Amino acid sequence: MNQTFAITVNGERRTVTSDPRRPLLEVLREDLHLTGTKYGCGEGECRACTVLIDGKPVASCTTPVSEADQRKVTTIEGIASDGKLHPVQEAVLAEAGFQCGYCTPGMIMGVIGFLNANPRATADELLGGMRRHMCRCCNYPNLVKAIRRASADAGKNPATR
Repeated sequence: MNQTFAITVNGERRTVTSDPRRPLLEVLREDLHLTGTKYGCGEGECRACTVLIDGKPVASCTTPVSEADQRKVTTIEGIASDGKLHPVQEAVLAEAGFQCGYCTPGMIMGVIGFLNANPRATADELLGGMRRHMCRCCNYPNLVKAIRRASADAGKNPATR
């Protein structure tokens, strides 16, 4: 039986009516037309579908929409501010930390979520926190450079996250 949920998505209060067990990923992509978040494995293992709920990273493919009710969801579309890329996006772009780009939104959201929880994390700690994220193109060397840059930039200015 469908229920109505109120979710703040990227700063905008949205209402959706859906089966409460339906994956948040489907609601974001199909109902709200936010297609930046990607479907990878459908099991929460690859983390291509990572979004933030109340600032914490979650696999949206396995998170039921009911868990987002009355909460703040941030997708890749919601992290730029005033036409300026988020510092993690800038780091990924500067280091060519993507190849096909499919996993990139999930990687970026994972880094942001990790830094939200661990603002003083070292680059090595951040890399450890990103181990569950998979890149099928195997562009890990550039992703590592981008993560190290993002970590260094975050240490200089924690208010930018």
